[in-house]
Amino acid sequence: DQAGTGIHLRQFARSFIIVDGEQRLVFVSADCGMGAHGVRAEVLNVLQRYFGNLYNKHNTMISGTHTHSTPGGFLMDLLFDINSLGFVQETFNALVQGIVQSIRQAHDRIVEGKIFINNGTVMNANINRSPTSYLLNPSEERERYDHDVDKRLVQLSFISDSGEPMGAFSWFAVHPTSMNNSNTLVSSDNVGYAALLFEKKMNPDSLLGRGPFIGAFSSSNLGDVSPNLREPRCLKSGLPCDVPTSSCPKMDQCVASGPGVDMMDSTRIIGERLFEGAWELWKSSKWEVKGPLKVVHQFIDMTKYNFTYFDEKLQETIWVKGCRPAMGYSFAAGTTDGPGAFPFTQSIITANPLWNSVRDFIVKPSDEQIDCHYPKPIMLSTGEFQFPFQWQPNIVSTQLAQIGEIAIACVPGEFTTMAGRRLRNTLQDNLALPSEMNVIIAGLCNSYSDYITTLEEYNGQRYEAASTIFGPHTLAIYQDVYMKLAQALKKGRAVDAGPEPPQLLNDLLSLQTNVMFDAAGFNHEFGEVLIQPQPRVYPGDTVLVKFISASPRNNLMHGLTFLTIEKKEDDVWKVIATDADWETYFRWKRISVLLGTSEIEIVWNVPISAVEGEYRIKHFGNFKYILGKTEPYEGTSNTFRVLKPRYE
Repeated sequence: DQAGTGIHLRQFARSFIIVDGEQRLVFVSADCGMGAHGVRAEVLNVLQRYFGNLYNKHNTMISGTHTHSTPGGFLMDLLFDINSLGFVQETFNALVQGIVQSIRQAHDRIVEGKIFINNGTVMNANINRSPTSYLLNPSEERERYDHDVDKRLVQLSFISDSGEPMGAFSWFAVHPTSMNNSNTLVSSDNVGYAALLFEKKMNPDSLLGRGPFIGAFSSSNLGDVSPNLREPRCLKSGLPCDVPTSSCPKMDQCVASGPGVDMMDSTRIIGERLFEGAWELWKSSKWEVKGPLKVVHQFIDMTKYNFTYFDEKLQETIWVKGCRPAMGYSFAAGTTDGPGAFPFTQSIITANPLWNSVRDFIVKPSDEQIDCHYPKPIMLSTGEFQFPFQWQPNIVSTQLAQIGEIAIACVPGEFTTMAGRRLRNTLQDNLALPSEMNVIIAGLCNSYSDYITTLEEYNGQRYEAASTIFGPHTLAIYQDVYMKLAQALKKGRAVDAGPEPPQLLNDLLSLQTNVMFDAAGFNHEFGEVLIQPQPRVYPGDTVLVKFISASPRNNLMHGLTFLTIEKKEDDVWKVIATDADWETYFRWKRISVLLGTSEIEIVWNVPISAVEGEYRIKHFGNFKYILGKTEPYEGTSNTFRVLKPRYE
């Protein structure tokens, strides 16, 4: 039901490169669901054509912001791509091209400069969506923290030696799910809007995506963290949900929302709060990051990893191992950010014979798998089923960088709040850093393997625990892996590369249909205006224009735009907004599949700050002939006048 229909906020990839002698670090924050091994591998293949082996798997981090409102179908694992009807080559190519272009632009702008770090508190921007799980963690551990989510925003800022501000990358733990699962417009969500606000502030004379300053908001340990600040309620009755199970009676859905009046308003509010917090850090005093750059990378087969450690509480040596991937019952329940489609609740720790019979029809979990994942009741034993290809990964990317007294841990999934804190503590101890806040967790980075909870949270089996695919000791394994990476960095020792993930590109299936052809319709032409704007509007009004169009999939307009808002200045039309701006959006609708006709509706919410004058709206696209060739077209609305605000 969530097939895309247009764009509200365009996707961007934002990159920084640090060079220290022979050592380099590339960090990319991409407006997409998550980092993906296949995307990263292809990005590195393309970069090799331009730069040789300068940028490689050892020094390149690609972190997804985790917006849930951008096109899917690029992960190559069946379970992750199934909602997109399988692998989508267009999405994959677009991500690769955008990330490569971002890295190339960063490479071309390398100058001598300084890096600074700052951190501060951002309140009223996130809550814990699984508070009962968090309470399962030891009380003495919880007492060390003021909140059940991380409220700290960490910012690295980059200033050239000539004093030019070059960029600011901020990390904050919050799900970009202000846009809910009824949305069908491409959106970078709350963190993407925060980035646009920062860049607009620093590049006042540039269109979005064209200015020299880069302002990114990147993901961190957001696994159990929601931007929907209101108490979860039953959708139909309006009553509070049952807290432990996040469920409602009579097949009602438990949903959290807010703080705005609708999802667009909530996206705006959370985005503004993040931007305001980051802006305060940018303006305030910072600490310069000094010291050598070190980077280490290793692939890990989580299903074969095992080790022993001494449990101080139990006063005994514990042996743990990773499991083959599996999803628990509560995975099917969804979350309060987006309920599932089936009648499941969270916190399920006992199996249901009826659903087990359905599960066993797909693949019956082995006794070993059941024992390994206990107490998770297995809904899908994805690691024991490879038809038609891999459902979830066994091998993940782990990576760690240190710049002076700052560490960046590139992690392949969604760590919960406390899981992230434990990993920070592990790295702080092993790198001898002054504070755990000197450890930045870059979430959903390089590859994706669902969630990572603490052992205590795992035993409660809410959604995040049911989606911890490598079993109860997943976090302990990651702590051991990153501890060894930290020790390797500290001693300047190389690590084994680890087993390469399988190359799946030739095995993938897709049920996503191609665009067959486009037609304007009898007596019409592409770009023709069906609905013209009102001749006079005021700031705060909404302008709507409808064009005869073709499928936007014919050309994704990389570095371009499907629309422009233009103002006449000295008899010259100047572009003042594009499809990347908050005030614009477009919706595309296929009128007839048989005839190939379609329409596009462009909306401009006139900003309060809009200057009086003459304006027009243009639409750009490409139509496809039945034999496959595409041709560009454009359409232009009548001019209309924006008047002075009514209150003047």
